[in-house]
Amino acid sequence: MLARLLTAASVFASSTPAIAQWDLELGFDGALRGCENWVLDPATWADGLEPFASKLGLGDRAGWVSSVNDAALPPSEMRVANHYLRINSTPTAGFILVVSDRAPFCHITGGGGTDLQPVVKSELASETFKGRWQEVKTQSRGDMVSTTFRSRIDPKLQMVVSHAIKVGSLLDRVQVIASAEYDLGG
Repeated sequence: MLARLLTAASVFASSTPAIAQWDLELGFDGALRGCENWVLDPATWADGLEPFASKLGLGDRAGWVSSVNDAALPPSEMRVANHYLRINSTPTAGFILVVSDRAPFCHITGGGGTDLQPVVKSELASETFKGRWQEVKTQSRGDMVSTTFRSRIDPKLQMVVSHAIKVGSLLDRVQVIASAEYDLGG
C-alpha cells in the first residue's frame, strides 16, 4: 500500500511541471488568439466583454479587471479606451491582454514566478501559430529577442513579440511583451 502511495505521489509530482507548462501555453495561446480576434473581428466583442472572454475557452482563468500594474500597460499613445483581460495560467504566473474599443491594437504582457521563456518559444514555434503568423524579422538586444510577425489573415496586422533569450534570465520583471497594431493607412 505504501509503495502504491509513493508511486502515485511521484507520478503527480513529476506531472505537475508538465501541467503548469500546458496551462501557461494555453494562457499565452488564449492571449494571442484574443488579441487577433479583438483587432481582426470586432464582431467578436460587439456583445460585450464577458461574451468575448468566454469565447477564448479559458474558463474562470480569464477575467476582466478594472486596472493593471503600470508594467502591463501599453505605450502611452495606446492608452485610450482600454480594457484589461487577466489570464491566471498558474497560481504564480499569467498574462494580461490589453485591448481598446477605439484603436486597432492589442498588447500582451506575461510574468510571474514561473519562467515563461520556454512557453513563449514553444508557442511561437508551433504549427498553429505559424499558420496564423509569418515571421518578418528577428533582432536581439541584451538579454531579449524581438521578432516581428505579419498576420497571414490580414497583412495589415503586425505584431512584435519580445522575450528572454535564455531560460531563467527574466524572472525579476515582465518576461514577455507582445504588441500588435493594425495599419489603418493605405
